[in-house]
Order: sequence, then structure tokens, then C-alpha cells
Amino acid sequence: MLQLIVLYPQPTNVQQFEADYASHLALLHEKTGLPITAKPYTVTKFLPTPDDTQSFYQMFTMPFESPEALQSAMESAGMQEVAADANRISTGGLPTILIGS
Repeated sequence: MLQLIVLYPQPTNVQQFEADYASHLALLHEKTGLPITAKPYTVTKFLPTPDDTQSFYQMFTMPFESPEALQSAMESAGMQEVAADANRISTGGLPTILIGS
């Protein structure tokens, strides 16, 4: 099992990011064919650290059964559109993409 992890930096406008992110998740569902009630992913919002710094605002994590499944999904036209949208809404800088197991 692999995890696709997307880390979003602090947005320049939190309210705008939240509105854009709701649309972004709807786009993910539309482009991948996931029913809106199916959420095989998690979204984690980070809290400030004791020294009041916060490198990342939010993390999206989605599991994939195999490297091939992840590769296939990431190469699809729908996921390419979702990835471009992630870059668009990430106003604090480009999101960081990680793959973990």
C-alpha cells in the first residue's frame, strides 16, 4: 500500500483557500469518478507549533494499492487536471507532493 501525500503551505488567504479547497475536492470526485459520499482519503489541518510557526496548513492523504495503481492514476488526464488545480489554489507556494509506504 502506498500513500499519496499533498502538503499545502500556509495560504495567503485562509477563507479563500477553504472555499477553493471545497471546489478542489469536488473536482477530484468528478475527475476520478469517486461518489461524493466515498472518501478514501483524509484531510488533516495542522495547528501552530509551540513557537507559533506552521510550515504547512493542511495535508491530503490518499492510499493506493500498488505503485502501478498510483502511476496509472497520476498519469490520467483527470488527475493531471486535479494536480493543476492543487497548484492554483495553493497561494502560499506550491504544494509538496510525497509518496510513502
